Amino acid sequence: MARENLGCNATPSMLIVDLQSVKNVDCAEKKGDDAGKKVSGIKRHIAVDTQGFPHAIEVTTANVTDKKGTLEAFERCELFGVEKVLVDGGYTGAPFAKEVKHKLQATVEVVKRRELHTFKALPKRWIVERSFAWLDKCRRLWKNCERNLNSSLQFVMLAFLAIILKRL
Repeated sequence: MARENLGCNATPSMLIVDLQSVKNVDCAEKKGDDAGKKVSGIKRHIAVDTQGFPHAIEVTTANVTDKKGTLEAFERCELFGVEKVLVDGGYTGAPFAKEVKHKLQATVEVVKRRELHTFKALPKRWIVERSFAWLDKCRRLWKNCERNLNSSLQFVMLAFLAIILKRL
C-alpha cells in the first residue's frame, strides 16, 4: 500500500481523530453494519490538524471498530512530530493509547462530555466535524457510491485535495 501524506507540509503537533459512518448504495461489494449508529455501509476515519486539513485517512467497512480503523489510517501515512491525539469517548482504553504511542510517539487525550443530554461543542473536537461537513458538500460523497473501498478512499482524498486547493 502506498504511503501518502495528505495534509500540509507542516508537521502537526496535534491531531484530532474521528470517523463518519456512511450508507452504501446497492452496487458496493463490501458492506458492514455499524450497530451503534444503525448504518449499513462504510466508515471514513480521518485525523486532521488544527486547521481541519487531513493527515491520515482510511476507509473501512462499517463493522470495523473505531480504534482499529484509526490505527490503520496511522499506518497508511507517515506522521512525524505529533505530540497529542485528541479523540472522543469511543477511543478509550490503554491498548489504543499504547498503539498510538508506539506508532506516533504521541499521547492520547480523550475529550468527554461533562453533561449528558445537552449539546455543547467540545473543545477542538468541532474541527474534525467541520472537516466532515466539508466532505458532505461534495455530492458524490453523500453516500458510498463506489464498488471498492479503495475507490471510496481515492474520492475522499480528491475531495480534500479540492478543498485544500481552494484555500491556497
